Amino acid sequence: MELLSQPYFALFVIICLGFVLGNIKLGGVSLDISAIIFVALLFGHYNVVIPPVIGTLGLVLFIYTIGMQAGPGFFDSFRKQGRSLMVLTTIVIVSASLLAFAAFYYTGIEMPVALGLLTGAMTSTPGLAAATDVTSSPLISIGYGIAYPFGVIGVILFVRLYPKITRANIRQAEEEYEKESHLGFPDIQSQTFQVDNEAIISKSIKELRIRTMTGAVISRIMHEGESLIPSPEAILHKGDLVKAVGTEEALEKIKLLIGHATDKEIPLHKSYEVQSVLVTNKDAVNKPLGNFNLWANYQATVTRVRRSGIDITPSPSMRLQMGDKLMVACSRENMRQVGSFFGNNDKKLSDTDFFPIALGIVLGVLLGNLSLSFGSGDTFTFNPGLTGGVLLVGMILSRIGRTGPIIWSMSGAATQLLRQLGLMFFLVEVGTKAGANMVETFQTYGINLFLIGGLITLVPMLLAVIAARFLKGMNFLTLMGTVTGAMTSTPGLAAATPLTDTNAPAVAYATVYPVAMVLLIVCIQILSFFG
Repeated sequence: MELLSQPYFALFVIICLGFVLGNIKLGGVSLDISAIIFVALLFGHYNVVIPPVIGTLGLVLFIYTIGMQAGPGFFDSFRKQGRSLMVLTTIVIVSASLLAFAAFYYTGIEMPVALGLLTGAMTSTPGLAAATDVTSSPLISIGYGIAYPFGVIGVILFVRLYPKITRANIRQAEEEYEKESHLGFPDIQSQTFQVDNEAIISKSIKELRIRTMTGAVISRIMHEGESLIPSPEAILHKGDLVKAVGTEEALEKIKLLIGHATDKEIPLHKSYEVQSVLVTNKDAVNKPLGNFNLWANYQATVTRVRRSGIDITPSPSMRLQMGDKLMVACSRENMRQVGSFFGNNDKKLSDTDFFPIALGIVLGVLLGNLSLSFGSGDTFTFNPGLTGGVLLVGMILSRIGRTGPIIWSMSGAATQLLRQLGLMFFLVEVGTKAGANMVETFQTYGINLFLIGGLITLVPMLLAVIAARFLKGMNFLTLMGTVTGAMTSTPGLAAATPLTDTNAPAVAYATVYPVAMVLLIVCIQILSFFG
């Protein structure tokens, strides 16, 4: 069909057929978006060519958005379970390297071919570049081309089938991950207390330093049946009712400071209201809450902050992020001013500023092209490559959040759209390229090299999941992300992502990928000495 010779037409035909195939379930298993690569393999076999620039563009978009998504959780993940993730990553990379060495030693294949099989089985372009650099042998590309197709397909099949074979409880894994994510942010509650501590009577909220002493925020006061605005100068009298907002621990401290808890409710003052206000004003992003002097300027109090589905007790040092939802208490007259000050425009959350995205990718590409040499005579050279550079920059910028007028963070809708678009483009190009030579390579080299490449792909993953059983507290979704990151398999991550609505696989992938990339290059450098 002549139309298939037009890349843009073939691109979207493959995507359409991929989604049709991906929605088919066999035994409760479906490939989802990963099915695109299988359709692409077939089209590639029949000489359909997709320009490499489409695949590169897709890879850059996908990896950058993964970095943006995983960056905020990366550091917490590394701190909490970095040791376990690094152990699994080391098992994967070292076992794969040992298999490649065993193939060289026992089967008689040349070391450049073995290195090509290793980098192809790990689908590692930086690894391929490193192996080519240290050996200068064209056999590297042959080994890479033989192992690469199953390196892509094998990880996808492993990620999609392993949960079914082991009957993994995805819902339970999600709940455990969400619970773990919330540990640093205890639930925010509210409670009314009656003033009966003689030591605080006739003292102001400011004198008592309630926020500093307890961590809670006073949201309402009732004196002699009348609701009052909780200003810092508000005086507490015996029998007054005080409503406080904070964690369970903070409310216990309030109870000790003020008096016993009560079920009585405090109605809002007639000129007072409580509303949620969205942070959408760029000028407010990444600034400490205390810098806004809300009480002095608007007689307003922020009682809680909701961020990424989690309620957080506000503090003067808390830095605001785009999309934060502030629960604000103040007079009706001032509420509109507070809203306009923070933005409070949900439409802005759906708007996408492409300048920070483009600039972030430019910085990632530049970082990916840097080479670091170590040892006398540059015996070891490390280059993060396109994928590593873009991923690292995405994680760093998402952590920074803002630089001057530039907001690096992206809305959830924009992240999801760019990630899906990039992933589809990447899978189509990778699949057609792998499918073009799969049959010819098999006919030329026989089945032995394919089997070796398949073993280098599968055995390390099996060893990793076995080892994970001995690591207490390893979440299943985190395990899937760790396996795909250790295998440096972007298509594998694409297969793991639809398993859950959480970002657990992406965070784990981003955590281990840089380590896996560096460790693989080190192993390649070591193996090259034997060839």
